[in-house]
Amino acid sequence: MSTQLLIYERAEPISKQKHSNWSVKTGGSYDFTKNINSAPLTAVEFPNASTEYSIVFAGNDDAVMPAVILGLRDQENLYLSEDGKWNSKYIPAFIRRYPFVFSSSNEAKQFTLCIDEEFLGCNQDGIGERLFDTEGEQTQYLKTVLNFSSEYQGQFNRTQLFCKKLKELDLLEPMQAQFTLPTGEKMNLGGFQAVSRERLKKLSNEQLGELAKTDELELIYLHLQSMRNFNAMVARVPESDASSNVAKDSKKEKLSKKDMH
Repeated sequence: MSTQLLIYERAEPISKQKHSNWSVKTGGSYDFTKNINSAPLTAVEFPNASTEYSIVFAGNDDAVMPAVILGLRDQENLYLSEDGKWNSKYIPAFIRRYPFVFSSSNEAKQFTLCIDEEFLGCNQDGIGERLFDTEGEQTQYLKTVLNFSSEYQGQFNRTQLFCKKLKELDLLEPMQAQFTLPTGEKMNLGGFQAVSRERLKKLSNEQLGELAKTDELELIYLHLQSMRNFNAMVARVPESDASSNVAKDSKKEKLSKKDMH
C-alpha cells in the first residue's frame, strides 16, 4: 500500500497579484481522488473515520502517519462512485481541503497557503467562491480556507507526536491483509503497519496509564476496531471488475503454459 499525495499537480502560493480574479468551485466532483488507494488521516478524525474505513499507519523507519485505505490495488479508490461522488458519510480532511495546501519553509516555522492551479474547479469566470474581492482583500471564503488549513496543520502536528509515541513504545508492526473476492480471486494488501495487540498487552501499567491520560489509548483501540472494515471495503469491489480481473489472470496463465511448450 502506498500513500499517494499526488492529487496536487501544480500547487502555487496564493497571491493577490496572480489570483485576484480567481474563483473556486468545490464539492461538485471528487474525481481528483480516482488514482489514490489511501489518504492521510489526523488523529482527531479517528472517531468518525473508524466507522467506515480501515485506519492503518504508513511510512518508513523515520516517520509514520495514519492513513485510511481506499482501494485494494494501486490507483484504485473504491469510495468514489462512477459519477465522481464520494460514496461514504465521512470524507477525510485531507480530501476536503483540496485544492488548498500549506507549503512550509524555514524548517516548518512558516507556512504559505497554496492552491492546485490544475484543479478543474479553478476559474476566472466568477463560478464558485472568489479568493479576493474587488478591493483586492481576502474574501470570507479565503479566510475560512486559511482557518481550516491552519487547524489541519495543527492536528497534523499533534498526530505526528502520537505516531512518535507509538514508535517509542515499539507498538507498530508490518501487516498484510488477505482478501477473497466473491469470484474466488485471492488478493494481498501490504506495505502498511498496525498496532500489535500482543505488544500493547505487554506495556507496563504506568505506560498504559499515560496513554489513557492523553486519550491516545482510545485512538489505538479505534484504530484496531477499524481493521474490521476491510471486509466492508472488499464488498465495494464491483462484480464486473472482479470478474474481469479473474478473466485476465486466467488468460495470462493460459498464455504462460502455452509459452512453456
